[in-house]
Amino acid sequence: MKLFKIMLILAIILLVTGCEKAINTDLKTAAPRLVIDASIDWVKNTPGNEQKVVLTTTTGYYNSDFPSVSGAVITVNNLANAVFNFVEKPGTGEYVCSNFVPVIGQTYTLRIVLNGETYTATEIFTPVPQIEDNIEQNDKGGEVGDEVEISFRYKDDATQQNYYLSSVRQPHTVFPELEVEDDEFTNGNLMEESYSHEKFKAGDLVNIKLYGISKSYYNYMYKLIVASGNDGNPFPTIPSAVRGNIINQTNSNNYAFGYFRLAEVATKSYTIK
Repeated sequence: MKLFKIMLILAIILLVTGCEKAINTDLKTAAPRLVIDASIDWVKNTPGNEQKVVLTTTTGYYNSDFPSVSGAVITVNNLANAVFNFVEKPGTGEYVCSNFVPVIGQTYTLRIVLNGETYTATEIFTPVPQIEDNIEQNDKGGEVGDEVEISFRYKDDATQQNYYLSSVRQPHTVFPELEVEDDEFTNGNLMEESYSHEKFKAGDLVNIKLYGISKSYYNYMYKLIVASGNDGNPFPTIPSAVRGNIINQTNSNNYAFGYFRLAEVATKSYTIK
C-alpha cells in the first residue's frame, strides 16, 4: 500500500508538471433520478422511536449539493399492521417519524408515493452484538508498522448466519470508513476488526459503529465499496450504478437509488493514547 501511494504521488506530480493548463471537460449529465436514504437504525439502549428518511436526486458530476425532494407521502408498516408516518420538515427533503417502534426480527415495509408513482421495499430488522470494552491500541500497526492501529471485537451469534457493517469516524477524514464482514468462516467466534491511520495522535477521538445487516444489504454495500475504490484494491473495478431493494411499482424504468435498511447498532468511542 505504501509503494502504491508513492507511485500515485509521482504520477500526479508528472501529470501536473507536464500540463501547462488545466483541461476542463464538458460532461453529459443524465436526467435526475430519485435517491432514497431509508436507514432505520436502532442504537442499543435507546428507544429508537425517532427515525428519518431522506429524499434527494442525483446531480451533475461537478455539483456538491444534492437537491432535496419534497411532496412525498412516506409510511412504514410492520406485520402487526402498525403504520408509522414520516412527515417532511418543510422544504428539506427530510421526513421524520417520532413514534417508530423497532422490533428485532420483525418485517417492515416502506412505501413512498411521489409524483403519482409508488416505491416499495421490504426488510427485516437485524440484531447486532455488543462491541467488547477492551479496545487495543498498537503504535506500530498498519501494513508496514508505521501507523497507530486500534482493534475492537464482538461476539458472533453461532445460531445464525450474520452480516455486519462497521463504520469508523475520526478527525483526519471527512467521511467514515466503511467495511462489511460475514461469519462464513468465523461462526460463533470472537470477531476482530482493526483500523489504522498515519495521522493518529494522542487525544484523537475515534467513534465506532457496528450495524447488524441482512445478506442482501451486505451484498449491496460490498458492491458500493468496491465501486468507490475504497476496498484497498489498487486496481478497482469501473464504477457502475448499484441498485438497492427499493422498487418502483408504477414505472420500473424510473427506478430509484438507495436502500431500505433496518439495523440494530452498537457504538463505542476510543481516545488515542
